[in-house]
Amino acid sequence: MSTVDETRLSVFKTYKLYVGGKFPRSESGRVYEVTDSKGAWLANAPLSSRKDARDAVVAARKAFGGWSGATAYNRGQILYRIAEMLEGRRGQFVREVADAEGLPKAKAAAVVDAAIDRWVWYAGWTDKIAQVVGGANPVAGPFFNLSTPEPTGVVTVLAPQDSSFLGLVSVVAPVIATGNTAVVVASERSPLPALSLGEVLATSDLPGGVVNVLSGRTAEIAAPLAAHQDVNGIDLTGADAVLAKELEVAAADNLKRVLRPHATDWRPDPGTHRLTAFLETKTVWHPTGSLGASGSSY
Repeated sequence: MSTVDETRLSVFKTYKLYVGGKFPRSESGRVYEVTDSKGAWLANAPLSSRKDARDAVVAARKAFGGWSGATAYNRGQILYRIAEMLEGRRGQFVREVADAEGLPKAKAAAVVDAAIDRWVWYAGWTDKIAQVVGGANPVAGPFFNLSTPEPTGVVTVLAPQDSSFLGLVSVVAPVIATGNTAVVVASERSPLPALSLGEVLATSDLPGGVVNVLSGRTAEIAAPLAAHQDVNGIDLTGADAVLAKELEVAAADNLKRVLRPHATDWRPDPGTHRLTAFLETKTVWHPTGSLGASGSSY
């Protein structure tokens, strides 16, 4: 005799934004239908407004001081904890990626495994990137001259449209690994893995506001973020050529760092390009102690 209650109603998931460590609905109250690769309805996702975008920037700026001031080792520990949480919810992400990208379960599982491995990879870079891009500079004079990388600030990230999870991880993880905070605009067509990532971030040790996830129409959300005076950088990966040009012009108003979109295969080793895309270099001069040709010192 079957013990399954065939009259039980399904409990559908309500997807929400992730802003400032909380899960608000869109300020506008709007939603839009998300479908799978065959057009079947999956869920209603929040349709973010300009106000949601501004709220996300406020949250990211509030979190920047603490996150950028944390030790690189501590950031690495937190990123690794996120990977642990992703591993624990692997089945959910396999299902969402399969629906979003029209993949068989086996291929979707391989994509999710690669994304988790990618997150671990970036976690290992947090306390090593300074040695790669910084160091002592030889100068003519009795000085130490040291260059060290520092995070740019608040970065808007337009997630890839076609790689709903591996591409998403590949653009978000390097931004926060180097001490920036992020406002992420999820794939317009396939936002569910990104919104579920917000749930993982909330249950890890990541401070609220370090990553903020918005869903909706990419062009509508990205325009105010590109023009926002308190956003310091923008990754245009998820924008098409026309939109990217418009956003780049808007971003020039306060000299944002801009990472232009280009065709990307997310599977190979990503290198350090995205780690350095939103870093500034601070150079410090300090006397060596020699006060003159006589060799006197203090």
